[in-house]
Amino acid sequence: MLPKLMDFPHPNSVELRGMRASSARRYYVSGQVQGVGYRYFAQRAARELGVRGWARNLDDGRVEVVAVGTLHQLNGFEGELRVGPPMAEVRSLEVEEAVEVKVEGFHIR
Repeated sequence: MLPKLMDFPHPNSVELRGMRASSARRYYVSGQVQGVGYRYFAQRAARELGVRGWARNLDDGRVEVVAVGTLHQLNGFEGELRVGPPMAEVRSLEVEEAVEVKVEGFHIR
C-alpha cells in the first residue's frame, strides 16, 4: 500500500527544512578529553553522520569542535560528543550556535 500524500512533510515545513538546511554549532568539551583519542572519535562520528567541520585541543584542557550539518545530523553528532570514546570522561559540553564555515569533510587541527 502506498503512503498517502499527507504522510510526507510539506516541502516548506519546518520539519523538512530541519532535515535539509545547514546549521553550524561550536562545542567546548570538558573533562578527560585530551590524550584519549577524543578528536579522532569526533572525526569518525562526524564522517559517519555526514557532518563537516573540525576539532582541536585547547590550552586549557578542553576540546573545541566546530560542526556544520542539518539539525538532524548535528543533534546526532552532539549525542556522540556527550559520550566520547571509551578512555574519555566527558564532564560537560557547552554548545553555541556558530557562523557556518566553508569546510569540506571533518579535520583535526
